[in-house]
Amino acid sequence: MSALAPAQRRPGHGAFWPAIGRAFALAFLVCLGLVVIYPLVWMALSGLKSNAEIFGNPFALPAHWAWGNYVSAWNQGVRDYVAISALVTVVSAVTTVLISAWTAYGLTRTPMPGKSLVVGLILGGLMLSPTVALIPLVRMLQSLGLYNTYWALIILYTAFRVPFSTFLIRAYMIDLPRDLDEAARLDGASEGQIFWKITLPLCRPIIISCVILHVLFAWNEYLFAMVFTSGSDVQTLPVGLTSIMATHGTNYAVVFAAMTISALPIVLIFFAAQRYFIRGLSEGIGK
Repeated sequence: MSALAPAQRRPGHGAFWPAIGRAFALAFLVCLGLVVIYPLVWMALSGLKSNAEIFGNPFALPAHWAWGNYVSAWNQGVRDYVAISALVTVVSAVTTVLISAWTAYGLTRTPMPGKSLVVGLILGGLMLSPTVALIPLVRMLQSLGLYNTYWALIILYTAFRVPFSTFLIRAYMIDLPRDLDEAARLDGASEGQIFWKITLPLCRPIIISCVILHVLFAWNEYLFAMVFTSGSDVQTLPVGLTSIMATHGTNYAVVFAAMTISALPIVLIFFAAQRYFIRGLSEGIGK
């Protein structure tokens, strides 16, 4: 009996350290979540306070929930900035993903001379710094009559995001089965039909990932939006927020409300599509 006692204690003893590891991992994730979420919650609650409450007791809940701050921020320009940002973001996201997906299809599914060179040129676009190209781009867009228009931002956002999106989609397409493509060709399908009806639906996770990444970039991009737009009727949300801060800099509650409104669409989009986002990146980059 004494010889069996240690063997009987081993399973419980062996499960102790994995349980401790899981507890530490859970505690770390909870702390990390609080670090990420708390500033957003604090910003949203600060938009419901008065200036006296923000400076007097910044970490307390609002004594009176001033929803009028959000209404004031919405009516004082945020509504127009959100509409402009949504237009630029949606159009540039659609064009970027379509161009990138069609390019990736050509690099993985069709015979092409010098394919490795083309891949190298596309990946070389990842090394181009937007800051270095500002002055030539300003002159070029002015000569084309596109300066201070929606199209200036749409073209620039598309051009600078196509290499990265192509890299992700190509990595995902490489390991897709080719049996469906060959069967469709035997049935008389064209390359366009194969792309739209077979390959593109199979790439839905990475397409959604690329859309989310592009939305995060275009919605929060500041440098191009500041340099290539000068009128309030074409300014996107990041530049518009700086104008609101300059105009209502002493009314911090309205500023916090405007910042919360600007962050809310991104948070909702990410949580709604996070399953596809994580799956697309893990299957695309991990290949």
